[in-house]
Amino acid sequence: MKPYTRSIIELFDGKKRYLIPLYQRQYAWKVEPQLELLWEDIERAVNRVNTDRASLTPHFMGAIVIAQMKTFGKQVQAFEIIDGQQRLTTFQLLLSAIRDVAAANGSKYADELQKYLLNDGVMENAEAERFKLWPSLTDRRAFVGLVDPTTDLDAITPRPADEDGFVRRAVAAHAYFKAQIEGHVQVEGVFEEHRLETLFEALKEGLAIVSIELERGDDPQTIFETLNSRGVELTPGDLMRNFIFQRAKGMGQSEGSLVVDKLYEKHWLPLDRAFWSQVDSRGRQSRQRLDWMLTDHLSMHIGNLVSVETLFEGYRRWILNETPFPTVISELESITATAAVEKRLFEQVRGDPLGDFGRFADAFDVSTAMPLVVYLATSAESAGELSRALAVLESYILRRDICGLTTKNYNRLFIGIIDRLRAAEGNRVDALIAYLSSRHSDTDRWPDDAEWRQGWLGRDQYKGARQPRLRFLFQAIEQAKRSALNEDIEIKSALTVEHIMPQGWHSSWPVVGLDHLDDLDPERLARDMERTGAINKLGNLTLLTGALNSSVSNGPYSVKMPAVRSHSSLALNRELNGYEAWNEEQIAARGSALFKTAREIWQAPDRQDGINPISPAWADIAAQRSGLPADSTACRFTYFGKSYAGRIEGGALVIDGIEGRFNSFSAASRAVTETNRNGWNDWHIQEKGGWTLADDWRKRPALGSEQTFEGRLSAGD
Repeated sequence: MKPYTRSIIELFDGKKRYLIPLYQRQYAWKVEPQLELLWEDIERAVNRVNTDRASLTPHFMGAIVIAQMKTFGKQVQAFEIIDGQQRLTTFQLLLSAIRDVAAANGSKYADELQKYLLNDGVMENAEAERFKLWPSLTDRRAFVGLVDPTTDLDAITPRPADEDGFVRRAVAAHAYFKAQIEGHVQVEGVFEEHRLETLFEALKEGLAIVSIELERGDDPQTIFETLNSRGVELTPGDLMRNFIFQRAKGMGQSEGSLVVDKLYEKHWLPLDRAFWSQVDSRGRQSRQRLDWMLTDHLSMHIGNLVSVETLFEGYRRWILNETPFPTVISELESITATAAVEKRLFEQVRGDPLGDFGRFADAFDVSTAMPLVVYLATSAESAGELSRALAVLESYILRRDICGLTTKNYNRLFIGIIDRLRAAEGNRVDALIAYLSSRHSDTDRWPDDAEWRQGWLGRDQYKGARQPRLRFLFQAIEQAKRSALNEDIEIKSALTVEHIMPQGWHSSWPVVGLDHLDDLDPERLARDMERTGAINKLGNLTLLTGALNSSVSNGPYSVKMPAVRSHSSLALNRELNGYEAWNEEQIAARGSALFKTAREIWQAPDRQDGINPISPAWADIAAQRSGLPADSTACRFTYFGKSYAGRIEGGALVIDGIEGRFNSFSAASRAVTETNRNGWNDWHIQEKGGWTLADDWRKRPALGSEQTFEGRLSAGD
């Protein structure tokens, strides 16, 4: 095998053909992310040509593997594509799009570009051999029709029985490139030849690919299998490491060693240890810890959601487009700072605020809060009060959980808080408390003591999936109940959540005083229903070791309670000595006593008196603003590190660079992301005080309605 570095133009220079074997997959690149990333590379190359042509070095865009085929007589020199057909096909579609734009504007480059799309001169079979690239059968008609629209397609290849599917991928790619090129070469609607010339120069000098050409004796099929089947797939962490350290080359030596080696040893070698390769689960996804850490790192910095599947593409785009760090060293230092925080979250050392929050997050399955936690721990403005900040988050999440409020908006909520704290003046933790306290909808409010008490006493809390949450809650209450006179005892036993009155209470815990009534008597049915309704309340739950739990599980009160009192050293269970019997009244009384302790552990929101967050009046606010803001209002949306600006015109949202008028924020988000989204949680609206999330804007009373709203609240509505 021999490797050669070639520009996009050089790949197709001269009389040659590239043939795609049938065993390779059809053309599959999409606008997002592959074509968008390629076009961004091209734009950067154009900028380098314009600003510093003398020092221009090619940007590496990957590799292809080809094998020269035997040709005879008048046959054109041909190469079989072993790997890289997606890139080669895309390059041809790009060049054909540039040619088409050049031809439409009467540019001399139309004929020049034709040389890199079609062969000329003597050939054995000109109908096929004149094409520089010859796709597989499924893609052939669409590709040939784009490269040379004058071709008689039926003469070249039979019409497939089903033309749907891959045909549109090639057409979509060509259309995307054509639109981008037209926008690039025109200034205020006027074509400028020199901009097309610069674009051509960028492809010729600024972008390169490694062409690995096989020699006699190399087995193409074996190499293809090796490249595509036998290797270990690179993780996002692998790709990011390579991306970062490729940019760190050329830093010279220090004390006899390469600077880049020292950077790796200091910043990334610790991330290549076994600790970070361990697999952890978040929701239904399982990934290496390194990938989760890097996902949180990027989310925290860009203030937007990041999928672990698109982590590398998002990070690469952010670094190249935004240049957020002055040097690679500062970039690595930032990752190291995040890793130090997340290591403590994963290790969960007791007494460490981050370790304790890590255990809480695992119990309550709220990994969505991690980017915000990283920000709080690494920000100079809040790091000194990390314990207080984490206590606020814990209270917010736990209180909502007990009240049965949804978690579906947590990912956007916690990410959105980061930018708010960055923009806040004064104490960041105070700003966090103020913001969370100001929320009033079911999706994001922080329950006050009244609402929390109602959920604590009124809702069934015991379910199989909630065992880790209840265990965390009761262990925290147990710790708080230990007075200064108690020994400092660490709970090492494996504790389980147990019902004091068992779920199967009918056999050993009958309702007293109902023996004279038959099973269908209304009074008996009502009392039985009342008892069943108390079983899964917090007042009827406690912690026991597994062995004690199984030995006393469904026993009667006279047997079960002495055993619990004798063998349990927990304060939670010692307090049961104060109850001579156990029924619905005792369960409610114990629930109230537990709530008093919980209220001391998990703080309430700092909300103004007299505002009821679950008042029906708040529902009316959203209805006041179900449409878009007033004309001329500026709007913005950040997606994968890229900002989209828009404004309201004639009652619709118009986005710079995107065709169309959108009558809702959700429609605008779909146009940008090509996914279904709630646009109220995407877009921000510019007001006098800064940028406001659209969802927050619509929930505020409209101008002039504040007095009416406050009056309704004071009236008890």
